[in-house]
Amino acid sequence: MDNKSAIPQSDPIDLFETWFAEARASEPNDSNAMALATATPSGAPSLRMVLLKGHGPGGFTFFTNAQSRKGEEIRANMQAALLFHWKSLRRQIRIEGPLEEVSAAEADAYFHSRPRVSQIGSAASDQSRPLAERATYFARVEALAEQYPEGDIPRPAHWTGFRLAPQRIEFWLDRPNRLHDRRLFARAGEGWTDTLLYP
Repeated sequence: MDNKSAIPQSDPIDLFETWFAEARASEPNDSNAMALATATPSGAPSLRMVLLKGHGPGGFTFFTNAQSRKGEEIRANMQAALLFHWKSLRRQIRIEGPLEEVSAAEADAYFHSRPRVSQIGSAASDQSRPLAERATYFARVEALAEQYPEGDIPRPAHWTGFRLAPQRIEFWLDRPNRLHDRRLFARAGEGWTDTLLYP
């Protein structure tokens, strides 16, 4: 039985990049998919899958309609948690911290990097709002396509991005017989503390 941790003591951002690169090489679909947990000011949680669109020492970035349920919860309570689960690698990473909104220029740049149809679909959607029938949504998509027959679609002001500044990052590695390996990094000033956890 191997009683030593296989999760190295290192900078957690560098370790995330190593694991993420391995996930990109092995996961067949959306290796950048992550569960995003938000909560209302009263503490009622909600959870959904989103896509990581940027990461580095400054944090982990995703984009959304800020008038959606998650957007409204974020604006009311600028704290969130992320979870990556790569089943083929038998690994998880949990990340927690405060959120900040990205600049308008960053939101514009990402919005216009998306396929044109995705731009139209986002601009036409009242995300999370009730929809009587899908034909209503598709009519809005067609109307926008006709209104803007060429070039980029203007980014709606409520479509933006958020960046989570990590305060806690936990790496989890599956081990036989559920003797899993866990290491928690917690922000301490400009650096990190490092603690092994019982599985």
